[in-house]
Amino acid sequence: MELRHLQHFVAVAEDQHFTRAAERLMVSQSGLSASIRALERELQTPLFVRTTRRVTLTPAGRALLGEAERVLAQVRAAHEAVAAVQGVLRGMLTLGTEQCIAGVNVARLLAAFRHRHPDVEICLRQAGTGALAEEVAAGRLDLAFAVRTPEDAEQLRYVPLTDEPMTALCHPTHRLAAAGAPVTPQELGGEVFVDFHPDWGPRRATDAAFARAGVRRAVALEVNDVHSLLDLLDENLGIAVVPHHFRHKRPSLTALPLKGVGGSGYETVALLPPRDATSPAARALMALLDAEVADAPSCDGA
Repeated sequence: MELRHLQHFVAVAEDQHFTRAAERLMVSQSGLSASIRALERELQTPLFVRTTRRVTLTPAGRALLGEAERVLAQVRAAHEAVAAVQGVLRGMLTLGTEQCIAGVNVARLLAAFRHRHPDVEICLRQAGTGALAEEVAAGRLDLAFAVRTPEDAEQLRYVPLTDEPMTALCHPTHRLAAAGAPVTPQELGGEVFVDFHPDWGPRRATDAAFARAGVRRAVALEVNDVHSLLDLLDENLGIAVVPHHFRHKRPSLTALPLKGVGGSGYETVALLPPRDATSPAARALMALLDAEVADAPSCDGA
C-alpha cells in the first residue's frame, strides 16, 4: 500500500467526486481512478459506490477513511518533526476554534504565529466543540480552541484557557430585567429560549447547568452565530443564557447573573492530541500563546 494511494483515496472521499479530487490533487482523472482501483485490489473490496453524479463510501471505505487520515497525519508530523530538528518550522498548522472563544484572541495569535513562522501554512476551521474534539482525536486538526468535553478526556489533552460563569441576557423591557436580580434555572424554566446548535460550547454549558439544577427547558429559536442570537434578544423574542463575556457585545441588553447551578460554568481550553502525537507547529503555537498573548482580550467587541 503506497502513501499516494491513501492520499488519493482520502481526496475522493472528501470531494465525493473523481474529477474534483483529481483537479485538487493536480493529477489526471485516469491516474486517480487507477490508483483507487489498485487500492481496492490490494484490499480485495470496493471502497466507493460510483454513480454518474457522485461517489460515496462503502462500509469498507468508511472503515478505511479514519485509519488513512491518521496515517497521513502521522506522516506529515514526521516530516515536520525532522524539519523542526533542523531548526526550520514548515508544513501546515491545522487549527479549529469555536466562535468568540474566551481566553484567546485567535486572530491576533495567528498573526503573531505567521510573523514568527512564515513557512508554515495556516488552515483554520470554525465549528462546534463536539466536531472539533472529533477532528483533533482523528488527527485531522493539530489542535482546537473549544470548551472542555470530559467525555473525550482519554483521547485528548486539555490546556486551560479561562473559566467564567454563565449569564442570562434579556431585553430591557423583559420582566426579568425589571427585577434586576440574579436568577436561577428554576425561575427561567418557563421562558422562551434563544440558543446555539447543541454542538456549540455555550449551548453545552447551558444544558449542563440546567441539567445539574434538574430543570427542563425548551429552545425555541436555535442559531449558529452570536450576532443572530443577540439580534433575536434585541427584538425581545426570548432570553438566552450565555458566557459572561457575551454581555459586552450588546450593551443594550440586560445581563443577570445565573445562580444555583453549582460548579457549572463555561470553561474554555486548548484541545490537543497526546504529547507524542502533537505536531511541532501546534507546540510552537502553544508556546507563543503562553509567552505572548495569554492575556489577550477575547471576542468582547460587537
